[in-house]
Amino acid sequence: MRQVVLYRGEDGYWVAECPSLPGCVTQGKTREEAIANAREAIRGYVGTLEADNLPVPPENAQAEIVVV
Repeated sequence: MRQVVLYRGEDGYWVAECPSLPGCVTQGKTREEAIANAREAIRGYVGTLEADNLPVPPENAQAEIVVV
């Protein structure tokens, strides 16, 4: 399992980013669609690394939202 950060983009779509997999970002019209797309993107990202015999980064991200 991977942590995913969800937020609304400027275009109104939900954006889903996986901090432990650099560049693994997707979106969806709804929150649920963005989560489903994130699952698919994570599977594809990890699958590609494994197919290329590259190391898969460990899940170690901890997201925090702060008000500044």
